[in-house]
Amino acid sequence: MTIIINILLFIVILGFIVFIHEFGHFTWAKICGVYVYEFAIGMGPKIWSHKGKETEYSLRAIPIGGFCALAGEDVEDDDLKKIPKNRRLQDKNPFQRFLIMFFGAGNNFLSAFFILFFIALIFGGNTMNPVITEVVKDSAAEKVGLKENDKIVEINGTKVVYSDDVSLFLAVSDPTKKTTIVVDRKGKEETYKVKPNKVKVDGQESYVYGIALEQKETHGFVASLSYMIHKGASLFRQMWYTVKFLFTGVVGINDLSGPVGIYSIVGQQREAGLKSVLFLVAYLSINVGFINLLPLPAFDGGHIIFILIEILRFGKPVNPKVENYIHTIGMILLMILMLYVTIHDIIRLF
Repeated sequence: MTIIINILLFIVILGFIVFIHEFGHFTWAKICGVYVYEFAIGMGPKIWSHKGKETEYSLRAIPIGGFCALAGEDVEDDDLKKIPKNRRLQDKNPFQRFLIMFFGAGNNFLSAFFILFFIALIFGGNTMNPVITEVVKDSAAEKVGLKENDKIVEINGTKVVYSDDVSLFLAVSDPTKKTTIVVDRKGKEETYKVKPNKVKVDGQESYVYGIALEQKETHGFVASLSYMIHKGASLFRQMWYTVKFLFTGVVGINDLSGPVGIYSIVGQQREAGLKSVLFLVAYLSINVGFINLLPLPAFDGGHIIFILIEILRFGKPVNPKVENYIHTIGMILLMILMLYVTIHDIIRLF
């Protein structure tokens, strides 16, 4: 029964995030007068569809992903279906196309911020100052001289803003080497080099520094707004640095998670309660939005790059057929990556 509940929750969470994303594209396409062939949630064969005035709305069998099929994405198909040129995506001005491409991710960001505000308003938020509130006795941190009330300002040369930064930067640090931690102690900066202690918990090895960070609980409307802004900004920073670490080799492809990995996390968060589930939705929504804005073919960010190229060429667009071929190749490579990540997730489960 637990497995069934987790699967259903997984489908609902991904479906919501995909719906929000694709609805952003759909809404702005309609506002800008672009013909929308289909608005679909899921991939693969259709299990339900309804034909509106011009758009087909559908649910598909595989509950992963979705799409908003716009006129202008396949020129030959547009010609066969005799779609007027003024209803095609490529006929719209650069600003209109930017809005259509951006507001998939934009909707994800807006929904995530709303959820974070709701979490803080109903359940309470917390401060995220990177201030040490506890140093465990005989820990690696205590042995080098770190103290309570030290504010961490830098780890391995990277600036720290939020407590989430500390968790991320320590997690990607090489545990076999010393980590450089800079703290602000009563207005004066002190530098420490800490090598974490290796411990074994439930048969799993991990590395601990022996510090706890400030997590003061906050309540109220204003505090909820503050939490929404700072937690949202913190999640953006985590995504930025995660992508940066991926491209610089600090994080490997094997550290990525796909749908199977997300499913395993859904079960953990469900056991932790509604607040944790809602936070997971906000976290994944920002992740989906951020990834989609990367300037790579097949992503929304890739489409935006072609819009910027057109502007730089003084209004001369790239040949739509060439652009579509590039995005198709990008989609194929993305599917290969997703397949690899999914297989690796399955292996990790066992």
